[in-house]
Amino acid sequence: MHFSLYLGILFALLCAFVTNLAFLFKHRGAAAAPPVNVRHPLRSAAGLFRSRWFTIGWLVAVGAWIFHVLALALAPISVVQAVLASGLVLLAVMADRLFGFAVGKRQWIGLTAMTTGLALITVTQPAVHGSHSSFSVTAMIAFEGLLLGVGALLIVGTRIAGVRAKKQGLALGAAAGVLFGVSDVALKALTGLLSDAGPLGLVSPWLLVAALASVSAFYASARGLQDGDAVPVIAITGTAANIVGIAGGIVVFGDPMPSDTVGIVLQAVGFLLIVVASALTPAPVRAARVDAAHGS
Repeated sequence: MHFSLYLGILFALLCAFVTNLAFLFKHRGAAAAPPVNVRHPLRSAAGLFRSRWFTIGWLVAVGAWIFHVLALALAPISVVQAVLASGLVLLAVMADRLFGFAVGKRQWIGLTAMTTGLALITVTQPAVHGSHSSFSVTAMIAFEGLLLGVGALLIVGTRIAGVRAKKQGLALGAAAGVLFGVSDVALKALTGLLSDAGPLGLVSPWLLVAALASVSAFYASARGLQDGDAVPVIAITGTAANIVGIAGGIVVFGDPMPSDTVGIVLQAVGFLLIVVASALTPAPVRAARVDAAHGS
């Protein structure tokens, strides 16, 4: 593999660790903040940032975002998102060791499956030149438009249906993940435009799409963390973002796949192991103490 791909994978691993640390901090802060109200976005944001732990989490998330952009600039988005999927296992480890959550046997099985899956994807990835950031405008419009609609439906649908808070928290976590994924795909496109046209590459509708998706995901994620349990909501957010990112890499950017039968089979097994690990990791995790007590 090209050196830039290795470097991109390293930045993605750093992003996976820092992202989940940020989410756990933000959950602690969001639990102590006033409920997010979409009718009062500025008041809701002010309430969140008055919580010390949420502000710390947000600042940590800025660092994660920088690592993410660097990873997207250096490696195909499907590879970046596959590596970020390891964050689900990192989430379980961090929740257990740092935040007082009990992690069951299924989660440690998930750790093994995730590590094996990532290894298979890494060793079977064909050599690439550059960041593989060229894209089909038609595919981009269709993909981003569809996923923005899915995110909006998840946000609005739970309120209309009147589902209970914890399920609404999971739905909002999924919506946030979808929207974070939409932002990631748009950011990947921007890295290519910046490489080709310099700063003029920012004069693009994809910058607006990335901003809109990120802001919407911010509010959906914060309210989801308030309504639902920390680990399941964070896990479903990460899973949704990873799925959207990997799909976007293949559909929009035409990310390379192995050309030989063995490579195709091994990479498919790698992605399957990641999906299995994602399913195993979050569900049985239970809080050993109430983080909200640490509040603002």
